[in-house]
Amino acid sequence: MAKTKPTKTRRPRAETPRGFRDYFGAEVTERARMLERITEVYARYGFDPLESSAVETVEALGKFLPDVDRPNEGVFAWQDEDEGWLALRYDLTAPLARVYAQHRNELPTPYRRYAVGPVWRNEKPGPGRFRQFYQCDADTVGAASMAADAEICAMLAEALEAAGIARGDYVIRINDRKVLNGVMERAGVLDPADPERDAARRGIVLRAIDKLDRLGREGVRALLGAGRKDESGDFTPGAGLDDAAAEIVMGFLDARREDGAATCARLRELVAGSAVGEEGVAELEQIAELLAAQGLGPDRVVIDPSVVRGLGYYTGPVYEAELTFEILDEKGRKRQFGSVAGGGRYDDLVKRFTGQSVPACGVSVGVDRLLAALRAVGRAGDEAPGPVVVTVMDRARLADYQRMTAELRAAGIRAEMFLGGGAMGKQLKYADRRAAPVAVIEGEDERARGVVQLKDLALGARLAAQIETNEEWKAQPAQIEVPRAELVAEVRRMLARAERG
Repeated sequence: MAKTKPTKTRRPRAETPRGFRDYFGAEVTERARMLERITEVYARYGFDPLESSAVETVEALGKFLPDVDRPNEGVFAWQDEDEGWLALRYDLTAPLARVYAQHRNELPTPYRRYAVGPVWRNEKPGPGRFRQFYQCDADTVGAASMAADAEICAMLAEALEAAGIARGDYVIRINDRKVLNGVMERAGVLDPADPERDAARRGIVLRAIDKLDRLGREGVRALLGAGRKDESGDFTPGAGLDDAAAEIVMGFLDARREDGAATCARLRELVAGSAVGEEGVAELEQIAELLAAQGLGPDRVVIDPSVVRGLGYYTGPVYEAELTFEILDEKGRKRQFGSVAGGGRYDDLVKRFTGQSVPACGVSVGVDRLLAALRAVGRAGDEAPGPVVVTVMDRARLADYQRMTAELRAAGIRAEMFLGGGAMGKQLKYADRRAAPVAVIEGEDERARGVVQLKDLALGARLAAQIETNEEWKAQPAQIEVPRAELVAEVRRMLARAERG
C-alpha cells in the first residue's frame, strides 16, 4: 500500500492587508503629540471629547443602505446574527448625528464636541491613499447662528498654529452652498420649485468648477458648454449651458476680490434676484465680520468662491484649510501642499433620525495628511528618545536591577530593564536600537564598591564621529561612575544635557 504524503500546513503570510499599514513608535508618538496640541485648543474653546462606537448600523450611516445582497460600496459592512447590517464608520460626523439624536434629551443644546479616531473606507487604495486613516473633528450641533461657523474657522486657525503650521503658511478659504445655488438658479440649472430637475447638469457644473486648478479656465469653460476633449482624444460631455449662463458661472469663479467685503459685494451682484443666493451672501458677510472682530484677517481667512469640494453634502457655509508652502512631489517638481482640513454647515443630518431640522456645523482635520505636512517642513518634532536601559550583568541579581529600574520610573524617567540574554555588547547594541539616551551598568565590582556606571549614549553618538584615538575616547565624559545612591540625580543630569544637545 502506497504511503500518503502528509499534508503540509500552509503558514499565513505576514503582511498587512492591501490599503492598510502599521504605525511604529515615532509615528505614533508624533501623532499623539500633534493631536494633544490640537485638542487642547478645542478644549479651550469649550468643546467636550466624545468617543463613539467604531461600528454603526448601516441604516444609521445613512449613505449606504442595503439594496443589494451586500451593501459594501464605500464601507466595510457585514450582516450580524439577527440579519441586521453593520459597518465600520466611514467618518466621525455620521456617528455624531446618531449620538445626538439618541441622547439629545440629556445633552446640552448647543452640543459642542470633538472626536479623534480611525475611520474606514472600502475604496481602491493607491499611493498615499489608505483604507484606514485618522480624523480629528470638532462640531457644534444645535446652533443656527453664523457665529458657530465663524468660531469653527477661528478655532481651526488656532489649532493649525498650535500643531506647528506657521502663520502665513496656511489659509482658510470660505464659501457658501447657498451662493452657488443662487448662481445655479441664475444660470438656469436650478428651479427652486423643482430642485430635482436638472440634477445631472448641476453635477457636471460642480465637477467642472472643482477641476479649475487642474484644467484652468478654458477647460472649465468647455465643460460648462458642449464638453471637452483631452490630450488623449477622450471626450467628456459638458453641462450644455449657453454662453450667458456659462459666463454667470465663470463670473462666480472670478468673484474673489481684495477683501471679504468686496468679494461679497461682487457675489451679491451675481445672485441678484435669487433669494437663496442673497441669503448665502448675507451669511458670508456675517462670518467675515465676526472673524474680523476676532482679529482674523485675509492673511489667515478669505472668502473664496472657488471652494466647492463637498458642497453636495453641506447646506450653507463651507470651509477648507489649505497649506500654502511648497514641497517637492515624487517627480521632484514644486507644488503647494494643499488641503489638510475641511468642513461646513450640514443642517439636515440629524433630521434623518428626528424628523426635525437640527442646525449643525463642524470641521474635520486629516490627521495623517497634516502630520505629513509637518514632517515635510521639519516641524513634526524631534524623534522621542527611548528609555534608559538598565543592563543585566548578573542574572542572579535580577531583583537588584529591577529595583534600579523602578527607582527611575518612580522619578518620572522612562526606563526598562534588559530582558533578553547575551553579553554586554549585545545589550548595548539593543540600547542603541531603542535610541536609549543612557545605559546603566552595575557588575560585581561596581556592586561591591557601591557605584554604578552610566553610559551617556546620546553624547557618545555625537562624539563618535569626532574622536580618533582610544586615549581621546577615555578622556571624554560619555561614561561616568557615580555612587549608587545618586543614580536618579545623575541620570536626570545626563537627560537634561541630551535635551540641550
